[in-house]
Amino acid sequence: MNTTTPRLFIAATEQNTGKTTTALGLYANLRDRVGRIGFMKPVGQRFTEIEGKRIDEDSVLIRDTYDTQIPFEDMSPIAVEPDFTRRYINGGNHEALTKRIRNSFDRACWEKDFAIIEGTGHAGVGATFDLSNAKVAHLLESKVLLITPAGIGRPIDEAALNKALFDAQGVEVIGVVMNKVIPEKLEYIADFASRGFQRLGLELLGVLPMEKILSQPTLEQIRQRIRGNFLCNGDLSRQRIERFVIGAASSANLFHNVEEETLLIVPGDREDVVLAALSRSDHPNDHPLAAMVLSDDLRPHERLVEMLTQTRLPVIFSPLDSYSIAQKIHSMTVKTLPGDLQKIEKIQTLIARHVNISRILEKIGI
Repeated sequence: MNTTTPRLFIAATEQNTGKTTTALGLYANLRDRVGRIGFMKPVGQRFTEIEGKRIDEDSVLIRDTYDTQIPFEDMSPIAVEPDFTRRYINGGNHEALTKRIRNSFDRACWEKDFAIIEGTGHAGVGATFDLSNAKVAHLLESKVLLITPAGIGRPIDEAALNKALFDAQGVEVIGVVMNKVIPEKLEYIADFASRGFQRLGLELLGVLPMEKILSQPTLEQIRQRIRGNFLCNGDLSRQRIERFVIGAASSANLFHNVEEETLLIVPGDREDVVLAALSRSDHPNDHPLAAMVLSDDLRPHERLVEMLTQTRLPVIFSPLDSYSIAQKIHSMTVKTLPGDLQKIEKIQTLIARHVNISRILEKIGI
């Protein structure tokens, strides 16, 4: 296996903490400093079908964003399907899996000046099939950058647990990047967290402030989440949503506190509310709605549908009831999608400004 290309394994203390955000931002910044960058996610849990192969979604994001010229199957050698763990416990071939990861790393990092390896979940994820993040980092002879959520006590406690697993595999954790910190508390958190991590022998290498745009789902993401279809204006599917309201009040009272980037969820037979939303879309100064979801599989009168299609208000038709839709949107994990240029540029800027990339390179030996 290639042992000469400098590499960094990005792990996290828990799921959805910011590994992909960090990898995406580091890729651009390291490319400017170091040169050609290889990327792989050895074990992926969220995948999509591409040319008949199951490819991790984060690998698709990196390849589409940076045109990596790396085969998808090498960027994402193992996709954990729903029955993957059961099949492995029942008689899986560990040697074949490790060989696949090593060979994919060699191809993904062929003639590259640096390699980014993205883990999945915390250090122990994958242990049920003998490929925990700690073991994979050891397998690929990589040092680790650990991503934690914001805070003081909990992130330090969780970092201690994760570091213990990496230590047990003989893997060095070079430091920590803390994500999603409230901007007003950034200096305060950074001060205490830095001293707390230092007690564990860990260096705080970056503190990323929370950015509203990174947590806002697009209409397309919401549509998929609620099993809906665009009734009209689907060309605005990349529009972002910051908040939502359920149209339970009367049409006279519903819009008193509606702000921009608000999604209205209303049963399709509440034609009074739909009409009020429609009229509001004609007055830009009245904080028009960002979009509307018609719930309960109830379609308004055809004349009303025709009126909606004549506006620029995106409308999604969903079979779910209003409460279920609100619940699903509230619990969404908002991922960065290929082509989301505004969000990607924000991530690249955040990493450049708030992560000590020079120190990371120094600790790797560059």
